[in-house]
Amino acid sequence: MKHAAFRRIAGTTVIAASFAVLSACSMMSSAPPAPAKVADGVFTDSKDMTLYTFDKDATPGKSVCNDKCASNWPPLMVADGATASGDWSVVTRDDGKKQWAYKGKPLYTWIKDTKPGDKTGEGAAGNTWHVAKP
Repeated sequence: MKHAAFRRIAGTTVIAASFAVLSACSMMSSAPPAPAKVADGVFTDSKDMTLYTFDKDATPGKSVCNDKCASNWPPLMVADGATASGDWSVVTRDDGKKQWAYKGKPLYTWIKDTKPGDKTGEGAAGNTWHVAKP
């Protein structure tokens, strides 16, 4: 073949351009994986438990759910080495630990949700807790 993009290697025609594209794609840095996934239109954690936001977290990037509140509404904690990107950010809690936030809103699970798909925290505490949605 006369075109430089084609080669014959070991009896097989290989399109060199496709290898160049695949190589370039594999070298591109991709965004880190999101710390939550979406199931039935709401965010869930790695155990498929529903995630919630708290209306009293009024300052973006700040959690006011501490102590007993955090015992009932466990924060979605950041694993060591994880990095934020896009709409995902990291909140430093009052105790110095790191928590995930989506669009500045810290995320939590609810201890009364006992199995994946439960959303029993929706509207709790005077309608201040809500399922987190993308």
